[in-house]
Amino acid sequence: MTLVSASLYRSVSTLALPIPSHYPRNHLLQCNKRIRELFQLGRVDEARQLFDRMSQRDSVTWSSMISGYAQNNRITEAQLLFDACSGKDVRTWTALLTGYSKTGRIEEVRRVFESMPERNVVSWNAMISACVQNGDLADGRKLFDEMPERNVASWNSMITGYSHSCMMREARELFDRMPERNLVSWVIMISGFVQINSSKEAWEYFVKLHRSDVRLDQSVFVVAFLAITGLGDLDLVESLRSVCIKTGYEQDVVVGTAVLNAYTRNESVDVAWYFFERMPKRNEYTWTTMISALSRSGRLDDAIAVYASILQHTVSSRTAMMTAFVQNGRIQEAVSIFNEIPNPTIVTWNAMIAGYSQNGMLEEAKHLFMQMPARNSASWAAIISGLVQNGQSEEALQLFTNLHQSGNPPSHSCFTSSLFACANLGAIMIGKQIHAFTIKTGSQNNPYIGNGLISMYAKCSSVEDVSQVFTVMGVKDMVSWNSFISGLSSNNMLDDAHDTFVKMPKRDVVSWTAIISAYVQAGSVEVALQMFLDMVASGLKPNPLTLTSVLSACGGVGATKFGEQVHGLIFKLGHDLCLFVCNALITMYFKCGSEDGLCIFHNMPERDIVTWNAVLAGCAKNGLGKDAIKIFNRMKLEGVLPNEITFLEILCACSRAGLVDEGRAYFNSMNEVYGIKPLVYHYTCMVDLLGRAGELSEAEDLIESMPVESDAVIWEALLGACRIHKNIECAERVAKRLFQMETYKAGTFVLLSNMYASEARWDKVREIRDLMKVHGVPKQPGISWIQIKNKLHSFHTADKTHDHVEEIYSLLKKYHEQLKMMGYVPDTNFVLHDVEEEQKEDELLYHSEKLALAFGILSSPKRSPIQIIKNLRTCGDCHTFMKFMSMVTQRKIIVRDGARYHHFRDGSCSCGDYW
Repeated sequence: MTLVSASLYRSVSTLALPIPSHYPRNHLLQCNKRIRELFQLGRVDEARQLFDRMSQRDSVTWSSMISGYAQNNRITEAQLLFDACSGKDVRTWTALLTGYSKTGRIEEVRRVFESMPERNVVSWNAMISACVQNGDLADGRKLFDEMPERNVASWNSMITGYSHSCMMREARELFDRMPERNLVSWVIMISGFVQINSSKEAWEYFVKLHRSDVRLDQSVFVVAFLAITGLGDLDLVESLRSVCIKTGYEQDVVVGTAVLNAYTRNESVDVAWYFFERMPKRNEYTWTTMISALSRSGRLDDAIAVYASILQHTVSSRTAMMTAFVQNGRIQEAVSIFNEIPNPTIVTWNAMIAGYSQNGMLEEAKHLFMQMPARNSASWAAIISGLVQNGQSEEALQLFTNLHQSGNPPSHSCFTSSLFACANLGAIMIGKQIHAFTIKTGSQNNPYIGNGLISMYAKCSSVEDVSQVFTVMGVKDMVSWNSFISGLSSNNMLDDAHDTFVKMPKRDVVSWTAIISAYVQAGSVEVALQMFLDMVASGLKPNPLTLTSVLSACGGVGATKFGEQVHGLIFKLGHDLCLFVCNALITMYFKCGSEDGLCIFHNMPERDIVTWNAVLAGCAKNGLGKDAIKIFNRMKLEGVLPNEITFLEILCACSRAGLVDEGRAYFNSMNEVYGIKPLVYHYTCMVDLLGRAGELSEAEDLIESMPVESDAVIWEALLGACRIHKNIECAERVAKRLFQMETYKAGTFVLLSNMYASEARWDKVREIRDLMKVHGVPKQPGISWIQIKNKLHSFHTADKTHDHVEEIYSLLKKYHEQLKMMGYVPDTNFVLHDVEEEQKEDELLYHSEKLALAFGILSSPKRSPIQIIKNLRTCGDCHTFMKFMSMVTQRKIIVRDGARYHHFRDGSCSCGDYW
């Protein structure tokens, strides 16, 4: 026997003696009441002393002591006291059962329950609650079904279990069967639907409750306002406020704070502010709600003013202000407040860890986590989430393992962050283990975890698991459907993604964005743009992500008119100051061959490195080398440090514009000035720059001597330069290197074949074509596109399938004769067949870009610009033809070929014939 147990046996009577008639009953009741009060205050030893002094005790006394020990995490003493009591009754047994239940020791709960000589409904309820709290709903339901009798608490316990596990279908089924319900029953159902983001169902249950005879109280109003928060309907907030006023609850500070929270969550911060100023009472949560709302809406100064007006700062208000500083990037002010708090709560520690993580200060976050005097599941969730968000997924999974080994159950947030870590690493086996763990803990029905599982399996390309998780999900919220669509589309299952989109019971802007982005990524731009139009027609407003996806589609096919219309919509919706929308606009305009990208850049109120790189890339592709240099110099003046991509774009701009000396200087400055080691991509730009300038030997020497391993692309750049300068000897040497690398691309064969054809070495041309057949390399056909009235028209060389083919061919012949009279001489070197000269001229005339040009002239107003996209590099003859046509038609002609943009105007090209 231990000292503790010996002491217990010495100090208590083991009998719960009957109370003599002369004993003052009121004194016993007062002692029992005082014992419960002392335990609630945590004054366990004083409660024990009172118990020891009592000359008489009843079963309530013993039960109160056992329960009190359990509530204060002293379950061993509760068990010893229970063992010391020889007059045990059902109440005493139930007290011990409940005590073990609250400490999560399910096996001890089962032992006590099975040992009970008799049980009442309270005992059964306690056993069911223990199963429910342990996530063992199957055993809980089995016990529920076996109960000899049930009361409303029995039903509520089981419904609570289902609700906490997000199994609202099962909760609803039990609720509908209840013979009687109390207010708690309704609150459980409303809260359960709020938890799974089914705000509409939550509100419907409140409406049913309001129409019943059950009297509303504070707890109902609080969950009802939470339900409205998810609906985003300000009118409903006002309606519910009216009910509060009629029932006298608006003056209640807890309900008033719930009203305030509903206003703030519905983005009605001004209305919330007005309500806040007129509240008769405020509690800690009232102040923190207002501070948080102002901070989230970007009104930090107002949040600071509210904080300053608090007469006595509490830990909660300081934590709220600390979080507000964190959200606005003012981490030092947040740290100052944290350091001022004498005894930070665990919530404060967690908030500071999250703040460090959000600001990329992971070492500080980890240091703080290790310093914490105590941690809860939210602490682990904060640090694991921070690691994942900052790209340290392996360490995040290691911490998750540490949490599991500590015996503490992970929170839903921990599970979700760990699944994201698995997705980032492609660690499907670890992901499956976590999936199994969620099932073991009964967490798999949580919609956030379900959505995390879908995303994890999708990123790991396990489509079968994606479908299975989605199929078995008890609750599918909007995020679940959207995640499933994204998962299918990211695994090239576009038809299935579209079918899922069609089946959705309701769609939001994210749903539309997901399917539009899927079509854009799959290259089905016309469908993507039509879906965008359908979305706008449905009354939904596109968000910045939708707009950037659509702008990407417009840029991809050169849909300038459509892009301009989207630009107008951006202004109308107020997204014209959004940084990444402006970046997307810059890229779209430049990809469409429009210098309006520069106008967007110059008018932007703020820029990031993506902005600078986007405008440099646009200048490079459009032959605006000198503009690129000016922008790079401006970038340096504004103190923006270039990165690897910046140098890639400026080198590309120099290459396209033939600025050899400038390119050399930028390349040398990378390591010497900025400490950036050139990668193979930068060397490729230098080879291209030198090669185009005719410095083939220097370019080849650079490849041979560079400290990084060469790839096929850099040799292809040199091969392209050989074609420009007709150096067959060097070209053969380069092609041999490419073939040794087993790089059998059509471009390599075609370039070499074209060079042989230009020298009339037809035997070599045939040899190259035979090699292409041996290696199974198809020659990619030239295709050109032109957009007329929001419809894309495509043309192949010598295409005769278009509806207006006769008019197109007739117009080309007419201009062909006119241009020849002006000095245009067809360059038949670009005909790669051994045929007569006249036949060569005919073949040249019907190249795909010329057909597209003729159709553009036929279908657009006089002198309006024409824009053409071609998948391959335009030939020299077509380049000359376009220059003449720009002069004859007095039009600006923009051709975006496989290499760059050509802006033809008044007989000249923006590339300066340097391409």
